[in-house]
Amino acid sequence: MTKVKIKQVKSIIDRPKRQKDTIKALGLRKMNQEVVHVATPQILGMVAKVKHLITVEEVK
Repeated sequence: MTKVKIKQVKSIIDRPKRQKDTIKALGLRKMNQEVVHVATPQILGMVAKVKHLITVEEVK
């Protein structure tokens, strides 16, 4: 299965609560923290909602 590495590159300060909750649901707590998830439709949907706050790389 394809995995994606997600890194938070912008702060969630002054962002709507939904975006803050989405970042936390992805497992990100700090700036520049990276997490790896399996690329399911649910994860990719969350990534699409906060794409302006994160960077995404495909992991093999």
